[in-house]
Amino acid sequence: MSTSVIWFGNDLRLVDNPAVNEALRRSDQVVPVYIHAPEEAAPWSPGAASRWWLHHSLQSLADDLGALGTSLVIRCGDSATVLRDVARASGARTVYWNYPIEPKLRQRDRRVVQTLTAASIRSVRCGGARLFEPGSILTAADTPYRMFTPFWNNCLKRGFGTPPAAKPSHWKHSEPALSTVPLEALELLAKTAWDAGLRGQWRPGEAGAHDCLERFCGQAALDYGDARDFPAKSATSRLSPHLHFGEISPRQVVARMHEYRAQQPSPAVTATVDSVLRQLGWREFAQHLLFHFPHTSEAVMNRRFAGFPWRRNNAHLSAWQRGQTGIPIIDAGMRELWHSGWMHNRVRMLVASFLSKNCGISWTEGARWFWDTLVDADLANNSLGWQWVAGTGADAAPYFRIFNPVSQAQKFDADGDYVRRWVPEITALPQAWLHQPWRAPIETQRASRCVIGVDYPAPIVDLTASRQRALATYRRHSAG
Repeated sequence: MSTSVIWFGNDLRLVDNPAVNEALRRSDQVVPVYIHAPEEAAPWSPGAASRWWLHHSLQSLADDLGALGTSLVIRCGDSATVLRDVARASGARTVYWNYPIEPKLRQRDRRVVQTLTAASIRSVRCGGARLFEPGSILTAADTPYRMFTPFWNNCLKRGFGTPPAAKPSHWKHSEPALSTVPLEALELLAKTAWDAGLRGQWRPGEAGAHDCLERFCGQAALDYGDARDFPAKSATSRLSPHLHFGEISPRQVVARMHEYRAQQPSPAVTATVDSVLRQLGWREFAQHLLFHFPHTSEAVMNRRFAGFPWRRNNAHLSAWQRGQTGIPIIDAGMRELWHSGWMHNRVRMLVASFLSKNCGISWTEGARWFWDTLVDADLANNSLGWQWVAGTGADAAPYFRIFNPVSQAQKFDADGDYVRRWVPEITALPQAWLHQPWRAPIETQRASRCVIGVDYPAPIVDLTASRQRALATYRRHSAG
């Protein structure tokens, strides 16, 4: 009778999980294991919002495994040592897992393989978090792509491969029972009630991921093409945290999108499906870049910007983090982030541009804050997004693209529904001044109970002057 171990990481699902499928297919008994070792991912250990999500996702996985007649073994400590010990205690000869692309976790995996090999335990690493495995999409010269469009065109030519695998109908029960630590012992949840906003908006776990996808395949998907850039509207899929924690696979999303297009053939649905697939393509591209250029989570991709003279201004950084910059659309986004662990993608670009270009503060500071506060904090996506806005990455926005938060708010939040929700201080202002309250006449400010500098902060930077300063600095550095 053969026994194996399945090691869960950021792949907390049973459906279309390659490591799960292989372990169940090749073994008589399978031991499911999760190892809590945040120090192995340092300095990118999970932030507070991610820990909250992880707790509930692990609980969901444990419940799903329990329904199949087995138990999730939770351990803490060095992953290589724990896996070796669990394998020896259970009599397992093989350990299966889906390999990550994060640099620190790849280093960890090499240590795991060495330790298991020395103990005569076989390692089987599978794919699973991507549509295309790292290194499989290359240019004609066999070099990594640095531009998204040719990368994605190559992906589209190859197609999306096999359909997703079905959910296991049963689990080959593992014996003997192994010691485990209670989920609560991991202390993933904060001791204060700061997570009320997260609890009100999210349902972590595999079932929650599929519910999220099905909700999107309703009216939201029909509105996606016209409404996805408007932060006050619920027109985006909100699948990103579920994808990050592996509660749903990209192949499952692709399959559901194709099914959706077949069920409701129309130009609007076709446009939505193509747009969703393209967003998955950006996710693939981000992972492709981090795999080939692992330094880009902490250093610029474009070497021209190495040594760029970023400013150090703790007061401005703190005001940005707390949503107290005096720019309503920026403050709305940062408050939404703190409350819900999420921020609309359009607003993410605006707050990133404001910090890196108007404030002149390094994109790495923003990336760290997002890492701690986003429920979908993903190292590849986070690094790509911030470097794209800052103009320092692959396929980046040109340095002279500096988003104007006022004109962007007037375009994408014309009625002010978004800023009024998150910045109640300005609610009574007339529409003409809503997105630039500092320009309102003092009589209007008083009548609206929104006196700038008293009831709501004055802008921490002058948008016009800071834009000109950023352009001059980028221009000098690019020329040098």
